[in-house]
Amino acid sequence: MASSYKDPSLKVFTLNSNRKLADEIAEHIGTPLGECTVKQFSDGEIQINIEESVRGHDVYVLQSTSSPVNQHIMELLIMIDALKRASARSINIVMPYYGYARQDRKARSREPITSKLVADLLETAGANRVITLDLHAPQIQGFFNVPIDHLQGVPILSDYFKEKGLEDIIIVSPDHGGVTRARKMADRLKAPIGIIDKRRPRPNVAEVMNVVGNIEGKTAILIDDIIDTAGTITLAANELIEKGAKEVYACCTHPVLSHPAVERINNSQIKELVVTNSIPLAEDKQSEKVKELSVAPLIGEAIIRVHELQSVSILFD
Repeated sequence: MASSYKDPSLKVFTLNSNRKLADEIAEHIGTPLGECTVKQFSDGEIQINIEESVRGHDVYVLQSTSSPVNQHIMELLIMIDALKRASARSINIVMPYYGYARQDRKARSREPITSKLVADLLETAGANRVITLDLHAPQIQGFFNVPIDHLQGVPILSDYFKEKGLEDIIIVSPDHGGVTRARKMADRLKAPIGIIDKRRPRPNVAEVMNVVGNIEGKTAILIDDIIDTAGTITLAANELIEKGAKEVYACCTHPVLSHPAVERINNSQIKELVVTNSIPLAEDKQSEKVKELSVAPLIGEAIIRVHELQSVSILFD
């Protein structure tokens, strides 16, 4: 550890979702990770023991609610309860990936709004603040009645492509919903944007794709927040090549990469997929085409700024 953080009232704990990222964040801050054990009883019930005093401390708990989602949410709720009962001064949840974020509205009758339910659970358990990264829908911030710091992955992804020195680029959103994100990257890279407009003429009929924007002979960078099964992004990449793009890169903040995502990426026209470590890449999700960037400096800096009552928006302005 380079230098130790000056204020001992800040404590960082991690649960089971992303230990490697937690180690990097703690190292960036200059504080050791707090001691706690997460065990399971034979029937699957979770037991958490905090092995050091947190009385009067500002505690930051790192947990992405990635797969297994429900297990990780339950660990987090139990940890919040344990901290509250141990008299922590504040309980700050650091959630690089917010699970259930895609269920953010009623798209059909009788559907739940599960991302609101998760927000309610965290607050009821006793969370005082949430620090998260690239929510699927920014309005999820409004589901919380506690402060929420919404960090952005676009600067990290943009800097990587800037250093690559690619020429004649166009930033492409794989759907209409991601245009704002694509525009943020396009502004940083001083590039034009394109949009893939896709629709199904009727159920079970293949999607018709139109590319909005001039991509002939250009290097296209597809950007999304989450890549799950990689169906949309690989179809989009193949379509861009067909429409005359020179080569296609893709990037996202959250590599959910459910089966058969990696296989699809390996067999697609995508030259390289750039992701962050908001979700750990299991061995079966790694590939020569997948490049991982760390969000630890960003999150570590955000924790320090929140703790020292400084501006957080300066990190991505």
